[in-house]
Amino acid sequence: MTQSPPSLLSLFTGFFTVGMFGFGGVGPWARRLVVEQKKWMTAAEFTDLLGLCQFLPGGNVMNLTIALGSRFQGIPGAVAAFLGLMTMPVVVVIGLGAIYDQYADFPPVRRAVVALAAAAAAFVLANAIKVAMPLRGKPLGIAVAVITFVAIALLRLPLAIAMPVLAALSIALLWRFQR
Repeated sequence: MTQSPPSLLSLFTGFFTVGMFGFGGVGPWARRLVVEQKKWMTAAEFTDLLGLCQFLPGGNVMNLTIALGSRFQGIPGAVAAFLGLMTMPVVVVIGLGAIYDQYADFPPVRRAVVALAAAAAAFVLANAIKVAMPLRGKPLGIAVAVITFVAIALLRLPLAIAMPVLAALSIALLWRFQR
């Protein structure tokens, strides 16, 4: 972590950049900003906070942005980070939505949307691998991650059921094996 907490302006501009470049998934950009560029958190701290934010209702990265801003600058930090994250995407989505509405039936536009979706999926997958890296050498964490993947991706259990059950299971496993 940095020596002094980031300023409100730094939180806003940092997350403004994330929001500006993070189309298709801002998670990878948020991690790059927070862990690699600004060093506001370690990779393990980021993974822990992201895990908590994924459990909360709402967008994962929005939750992470608010939690991180609050951690460093309280409510004003949460507001600055959130506004930074959301300003550019709102402007761009409204603009692109208006353009797409006019040209949605044009075949090159449809193909471009498919290509963008594939690129975004690969980008999110690459970030998932980065976020999972702090679990190396932690068999219990890896086991919980595998169980979660199977429950949600393969068995397609509803999140509203799977998350509380998996959270309780992971807490019980940690309590049992890390005493």
